[in-house]
Amino acid sequence: ADNLNYQNWMAQRMMRALAFPEVREALRELMEQLAQMGMSRERIEQIREMIQANMQGMQEQIDQFAGQRLAENLSERPRQDNVDSLMNRPFHALSDADKKALQREVKRLAAVLRTRIALRQKRAKTGQMDPKATIRANLKYHGVPMEIKHRDKVRKPKIVVICDISTSMRFCSELMLSFLFALQGQVRKTHAFAFIDHLESISEDFSGSNADEAIASVLWRMPSGHYNTDLGWSLNDFNNEYMDTLNGQTTLLIVGDGRNNYNDPRIDIFSMMSRRAARTIWLNPESPLMWHGDSDMPRYAPLCTDVLKVSNLRELAEAVDSLLTT
Repeated sequence: ADNLNYQNWMAQRMMRALAFPEVREALRELMEQLAQMGMSRERIEQIREMIQANMQGMQEQIDQFAGQRLAENLSERPRQDNVDSLMNRPFHALSDADKKALQREVKRLAAVLRTRIALRQKRAKTGQMDPKATIRANLKYHGVPMEIKHRDKVRKPKIVVICDISTSMRFCSELMLSFLFALQGQVRKTHAFAFIDHLESISEDFSGSNADEAIASVLWRMPSGHYNTDLGWSLNDFNNEYMDTLNGQTTLLIVGDGRNNYNDPRIDIFSMMSRRAARTIWLNPESPLMWHGDSDMPRYAPLCTDVLKVSNLRELAEAVDSLLTT
């Protein structure tokens, strides 16, 4: 019963992704428009039956595909159970073998997110149906609604991301950069930076086609060590050299734990950055209960649009999904 419910859920999700409800509504509106144009009721009913038959055939194909995927997933259940467990395990509790497994998994997740986000952006882009444009486009089909026209209303996001790659944050930021590299097609422009005790632009590293090489280049150039994290000084670097990357169309994304080793957090600069950006999102593996000691999150957080906890891969993937679709 659970497997059947999952198959039905998967099929319904696929139909929503293919905009089945919107197509049904568009069909209803088109029938009304065709009737107003004087088309006979018999001809309208023939068109309606033809389209509904096509939609029914597609729905049956989706049900069949969902069943096949379910069977494939069940055959791989032991491995998937292990991956699911790792996705819920905090980054700080992962072994080296666990990290390698999640590095492979993040590529699969990125591909899934890329497809999902592209579909959402396509649906948002097409937005509300345009009845007049739809009728004009289908005159060449003698009134048969073969093409549905919509009004455009979406723009891909522009992102400025600043990642803490110190020892405590290194793996989380590495996975985040992997996501962003894979999802470049769903982003209008990305300016990427990394810091430990100073800030470096890493956008140039992501101009190639190999994510592993790009990330390895950044981590090699900025090795972890015993020197102290200094976000305040890194914000000062950003203020001096890169502030013009922020504007009213930019999402500012910070990936870090907000720990400054009691250095000046430069709240003044961060406040200026937040005001310049359209929104400011902070991804932090620590919950607010841990924001004490050398953590400056209690001072940074009020300046953010949102602060999301990303202590494991599942939370990080959900944050990326939300970031690129809202």
